[in-house]
Amino acid sequence: MESMNAAAPLAAPTPEKRARSERLASQGVILSHGKPPLRAFFLAVLPPLLGLGLLVLLWQILSLNNSSFPSPAVTFAEALRMFADPFYRNGPNDQGIGWNILASLKRVALGFGLAAAVGIPLGFLIGRFSFLAGMFNPIISLLKPVSPLAWLPIGLLVFKSADPAAIWSIFICSIWPMIVNTASGVQRVPQDYMNVARVLQLSEWKIFTRILLPSVLPHMLTGVRLAIGTAWLVIVAAEMLTGGVGIGFWVWDEWNNLNVPHIIIAIVVIGVVGLVLELALVTLAKAFTYDEAGT
Repeated sequence: MESMNAAAPLAAPTPEKRARSERLASQGVILSHGKPPLRAFFLAVLPPLLGLGLLVLLWQILSLNNSSFPSPAVTFAEALRMFADPFYRNGPNDQGIGWNILASLKRVALGFGLAAAVGIPLGFLIGRFSFLAGMFNPIISLLKPVSPLAWLPIGLLVFKSADPAAIWSIFICSIWPMIVNTASGVQRVPQDYMNVARVLQLSEWKIFTRILLPSVLPHMLTGVRLAIGTAWLVIVAAEMLTGGVGIGFWVWDEWNNLNVPHIIIAIVVIGVVGLVLELALVTLAKAFTYDEAGT
């Protein structure tokens, strides 16, 4: 009993400390328990720099063991010379890398835009009506795994031209993520929302604008983000086969000229452009994504 009585005063300050923290919080005082700003900065910056440094080191080792493979310094010098004038024109088959990137982005925009115009509404319909889901799901399951380049000969056969065939390949490969993610988002809308709409006798248009679209938007943007990555992958491969102006054709042309530094530069440029497109759509998706727990 004495030991219990002696221990009792030690537990008494706990409510007082808790009350003090609550008083500070009510006065707007924020108690920070996070990492120091300088340490957080180094933890955010140092790992990517170490990763890039490791990549450059492996690249340097590879160039030392293979005389035909350019070193990082040689490639960087060539990149400076190339980007000093990225928009020169010396004829239809000799243009700067800037024109080739713009040509590829134009094809991606056309194919991707057509895929969004068809795939997103179709995804809403498939998710909304079970009859359409049963009708289209087998087709989607059959065609979705097909390699992008397998569609290119069909495009050449139908359109009789390389440029529309490349756009067709982008369209047919970009449409599946948008259909699947949009339909999945519609099917995940809580049934209680639809029951309320039925009780209020809302029209199909009001159900779409007031209930489905706000709920499905994060899922739809996820499908758009996946589709843009697929589109950028497809255009590089398609341009290697169809020729003309474009970053894919430019890579293949430089290979035929055995200009390896230009190939490495093109690989980096393709990665950077794809990363920028991805980050832009991730930022857009975050702007329309909400936390249900906080609402």
